[in-house]
Amino acid sequence: MKNIYIGGKKVDNSTITIDGVDSNDYPDFCDAFVDYAKFDDGTELRFHEMDIITDEHNEIVNELAFQKFLGY
Repeated sequence: MKNIYIGGKKVDNSTITIDGVDSNDYPDFCDAFVDYAKFDDGTELRFHEMDIITDEHNEIVNELAFQKFLGY
């Protein structure tokens, strides 16, 4: 997974969690969104920062949604 930077701060990809995964949306998962993440320094992302990931890094959101769909 590629690195994500918001406002010059790196997001800790291992903390990104996804919600809105619906099997009826497979394989696009168009309703999936980031509902939690932290920066590398441990600071939690705010809602608008999570929206940036959802809107601008949809390939990551889709990958994580697929993993959640499969139960990983």
